[in-house]
Amino acid sequence: MDVKRVHVWISGRVQRVCFRAYTRDQAERLGLSGWVRNLPDRRVEAVFQGGPEAVERMLEWCRLGSPASRVDHLELVEETDLSGSENFEIRY
Repeated sequence: MDVKRVHVWISGRVQRVCFRAYTRDQAERLGLSGWVRNLPDRRVEAVFQGGPEAVERMLEWCRLGSPASRVDHLELVEETDLSGSENFEIRY
């Protein structure tokens, strides 16, 4: 199976709007593994790993965000190291 892994940083109004919980729920719906966390600079950082189509759908979702969020910018780096957990978690 083809696997894709991306590391993203999302800026805008993405903290204190349940962005991490919505991100986890969407990633689980798409069958992705990885994690999401808030950063001190008010961005959200996440890693998504799974089938290429599912990862692309997750990135589309991230550009829109959760209902109360406003995404201004998404920075993306594709990674080649495919290690990691098999589930998706919120990191604190």
